[in-house]
Amino acid sequence: MAADPDPDPFSRRCVHLCIDMQRMFDEDTDWHTPWLRRVLPNVERLVGAGPEATVFTRFVPVSRADDAHGEWARYYRRWPSMTLERLDPGLVDLVPELRRFVPPARVVDKSVYSPWHRSRLDESLRRRGVEVVIVSGGETDVCVLATVLGAIDHGYHVVLAADCLCSSSDEAYDATVTLYLERYSSQVSVSSAEDIVGRWTPEPL
Repeated sequence: MAADPDPDPFSRRCVHLCIDMQRMFDEDTDWHTPWLRRVLPNVERLVGAGPEATVFTRFVPVSRADDAHGEWARYYRRWPSMTLERLDPGLVDLVPELRRFVPPARVVDKSVYSPWHRSRLDESLRRRGVEVVIVSGGETDVCVLATVLGAIDHGYHVVLAADCLCSSSDEAYDATVTLYLERYSSQVSVSSAEDIVGRWTPEPL
C-alpha cells in the first residue's frame, strides 16, 4: 500500500525551537562553537519572523561534577571549567542578539541534551495544537540531534533550518544532516531560513 503523501508542514501549526544559542557557546570557553556566530544572522531572522511562536532552550550545567549522575559526573570531570561553580553564570544566558526577543519568546532550561526530558515542553505544545517543530541552533550533532529524535518520538514533524544550525565539527554536521535526510525523511524536512520565513505563519503560543 502506498504511503499517504506528506502534507505541507507549514499548513499545520508550527513552533520554532531554537536550541542553546547561549553565550557560553559563543564566547571564549571550553565549549566555544565557532559556527554559532556564522549562523546567528539567519537564526536572528528566523526568530524575528515569529518571536511569539519561538521557544529558546538553554543548557544549564551542574554546579559541581559530584552533583551529576552516572556518566554525566565523568563528563563534568572532563570539563570542570564549565560547571557553575567556575563558570560566570551570565554565560548561561542567550546571546544578546536573541535575548532581546524574550518575551514574547519563551525559555526552557534543561540539564541534558534533550529538551523533552523531565520538562513540560510536549504538554505545553500539545495544549496549543502544535504539530510541527522548526529547529535551529546547536549543536547539530548533539543537542539538536536529541531535540529532533525526541520530537519524532513525540509525534511531531520536524523542519530543520539547515542554515541556522551550528556544530564544532564540519564532518559531524554533514554526517548528521545526511542521517536526517536518509533515515528520517518521512518525519523530517530540511529548509532554509528564507524558505521558512516565506511559508510560515507564526501563531502566538
